[in-house]
Amino acid sequence: MSFVVVRAGALATVQDRGRPGYAHLGIARSGALDLDALTLANRAVGNDDGAAVLETTLSGVGLRAVEPMVVAVAGAHCAVRVDGRPVAWGAPVLVRAGQVLDVGPAARGVRSYVAVRGGVDAAPVLGSRSRDVLGSVGPEPLRDGERYDVGAEPATDGGWPGPLAARDVPDEITLPLVLGPRADWFTAGARRALWAATYVVGSASNRVGLRLQGAPLERRGGAELPSEGMVLGAVQVPPDGQPVVFLADHPVTGGYPVIGVVTAEGVGAAAQAVPGSTARFVRAVGP
Repeated sequence: MSFVVVRAGALATVQDRGRPGYAHLGIARSGALDLDALTLANRAVGNDDGAAVLETTLSGVGLRAVEPMVVAVAGAHCAVRVDGRPVAWGAPVLVRAGQVLDVGPAARGVRSYVAVRGGVDAAPVLGSRSRDVLGSVGPEPLRDGERYDVGAEPATDGGWPGPLAARDVPDEITLPLVLGPRADWFTAGARRALWAATYVVGSASNRVGLRLQGAPLERRGGAELPSEGMVLGAVQVPPDGQPVVFLADHPVTGGYPVIGVVTAEGVGAAAQAVPGSTARFVRAVGP
C-alpha cells in the first residue's frame, strides 16, 4: 500500500520512538514529541507501539490513498475528513483508493499524529524512521506530491483501547522540574523566580526546544562552562536568562548552564504547548 501527499502543511515529518544510543556520535534521540499520542494512534490501527507515523505541526496534512488504508489521528484535536466528509478523530477510519484524507489544523494543542495500519515505511537511518530537524537525519519533511509506502499488515490488532477522548490542553501547562546539575550557577533570586514566574511560550519554539519568555534567570558571576552533555528535558539558560526546554531534536552538547531537567511527563505537555500560551515550572514529585 502507499499514499501520496497532497498537502504537506507547515511541518509534517515521519516519526517513531526515535534512535536512542547515538549521542556519542552527536545524534539526538529524536522521535515523536508526544510519545503517548504516537502510542495511541498506533494502537487504534493495530500497529506495534513504535511503528512510524506522521507528526503534523499546527496546520495538519492531506493524503491521497493509492490503495485502501486504515488510519487514525491522535494528539492535538482537529477535524478529520475523507473526501470532504467528517470522520472520527481518535478511531480507525477506512480511506478507500483515490480518496483524500484531510487532517485539519490543530484546534487544541500543536501536533497531531497520523497512524496508518502497517506503519509508514520510510527508509530507516540508524534503526529509526524519525526525522531529526536539527541534525538533518532521517526522512526529509513531507512535500506535496511525494509518495510513501506503507508497511506489511500487522499480525495482531495491537490492543486498541477504543475511541479516544480528546486530551485537554490547558492554556497554562505545568513543567515538573528536577533542579540541577548547574542550579548553583544561578543566584538565589533566580531560583526563587524559577518557581514563581509565569512564562510565555515563544513563537520560535520547535522540535529542538520550547522557548520561554518571562522573568530572566540571573547567573552568579561571569564564568562560562565548557560544553557538556545535554539530555531530553534539560532547561538550558542562555545569557539573556530566558529558559529553553530541550525537546527530542535537541543538541547533544551545550555550553550554557542547565538549571534543571523537566520530567518525561512535562516533555509530553511541552509538545502540545501553543505559542502565546503560558507555562510554569513546579517541583517534580519523587517516586
